[in-house]
Amino acid sequence: MTVTVEARDRRGAGRVFRRGGLIAAGLAAVGAVAVLAGARYGLMLAIGLGIGVALEGLRFGFAGPWRAMILRREPAGILAQLLAIALVAVVALPLLQSHSDELVGAVAPIGWAMVGGAFIFGAAMQVVLGCGSGTLVNAGSGNPVGLVALPFFAIGSFFGAYHLLWWTDIGTLPIMVLEGASGLAITLVLLAAVAAFLLWRAAPGAWRIPPRLIAAALIVAALAIGNLLVAGQPWGVVYGLGLWVAKGAVAAGADLSGSGFWSAPGNAGRLGESILTDYTSLTNFGLIAGAFVVASWREGGLSAPLPRLPARAWVATVVAGLLLGYSSRLAFGCNVGAFFSGISTGSLHGWAWFAAAFAGSWVGVGLRPRLGLETRT
Repeated sequence: MTVTVEARDRRGAGRVFRRGGLIAAGLAAVGAVAVLAGARYGLMLAIGLGIGVALEGLRFGFAGPWRAMILRREPAGILAQLLAIALVAVVALPLLQSHSDELVGAVAPIGWAMVGGAFIFGAAMQVVLGCGSGTLVNAGSGNPVGLVALPFFAIGSFFGAYHLLWWTDIGTLPIMVLEGASGLAITLVLLAAVAAFLLWRAAPGAWRIPPRLIAAALIVAALAIGNLLVAGQPWGVVYGLGLWVAKGAVAAGADLSGSGFWSAPGNAGRLGESILTDYTSLTNFGLIAGAFVVASWREGGLSAPLPRLPARAWVATVVAGLLLGYSSRLAFGCNVGAFFSGISTGSLHGWAWFAAAFAGSWVGVGLRPRLGLETRT
């Protein structure tokens, strides 16, 4: 009995030491970025860490809730997403109107490539069960599928950006934005209408939102507003991933002048600047690190051993990762940059993205079991 108690005490002390180390490492990383790049950039990393902790710790995501609605008519996760979007919109839309010289929204045009890209993204994210933020969080928590998909997501994002202007030349509408008090009212009515439809379609007794998802929606909304205030732009994911590959390509001697996107003054400038001064990269780093902290904090540590999947499942993961990156660049964002930030800052392309990506998710949900990625549940 004495040995058992002593062993339990040692495990408890080790747990305290490990968790203290995780907190210290997170604070040290934020401090280091603040010293090397500036306080604003350190704060952006802290915002990313907070979002990563919330997403992994409270199990708030995008791909999983969409799957739950499609398969089991459980709308709670999507309702929590809509709540978070509404909360951000209530703050962001007035701010964008009153501080248009300092803040920008996640606005983009609706076009053929945008809608097609969103559809493909919706299918691919269900194959790997991770959108943009979800893939980062899955990788950070040690999920093997996420770890495999993430680098290919980044490669796809780079090439999608490289070819973006060719795709947009196929045809786009002018950028359309809901602005001011009327824009906010329309946004909230549309969000309420989607929520009402989901509740109407919900399985009996499946309408209730768990408290953890409400808490997550509040936290993510607050941090997304912080992202807008600190960076002057909404929360995004896809650009940072492509930028990492672009920087690697330039370092290896590649000439990106043939790409209208990467040779544009703003993007070309970022290729020569420190990665620690790119807001999207910092929040992406934070998401990965935040998920790692939560997974390491738990009793079992980092999540999963290598799953026993057939070869076709790993091939599908690689292909889906490439498609996630390429299609999201054509669609002007993922669930975060287009759906969450697009709608909350008034861009109508966010609504078109939502419809197309959800339709694609129906396809992806059906593909996943056929590709050997878990049984359909």
